[in-house]
Amino acid sequence: MKEKEKNTETKRGNQQQPSAATRVEIFDQTYNLRGPDAEYLKKLAEYVDAKMRTVAAQASTVDSLRVAVLAALNIADELHLQRGKLESISQSQARTSNLLGMLDEVLGEAPPVKKTGKKVG
Repeated sequence: MKEKEKNTETKRGNQQQPSAATRVEIFDQTYNLRGPDAEYLKKLAEYVDAKMRTVAAQASTVDSLRVAVLAALNIADELHLQRGKLESISQSQARTSNLLGMLDEVLGEAPPVKKTGKKVG
């Protein structure tokens, strides 16, 4: 195994036994894919197939390579948008955590409120 492949495998923590090939069809082409979760691979293949068919229906080309590239760009756009949303959520969580910390400090400095059980008013 090449050194680069070893490093990639180690980084992924991929210490599972090699899995059996999963047969999938994408845009009328059959592929045998290997991975630890066959159902996940099938879902991914179905997603890519659907994207390619959508692009093919909208594009004026029948070149499968061009369709694949356009579908990949659509998927990359979706990924980029989702990453932006995730970053925004992470920033909001950090700000919320900061504000909660500040609120805890303020409330921690206030004198405790005595409960008397008497009605006010």
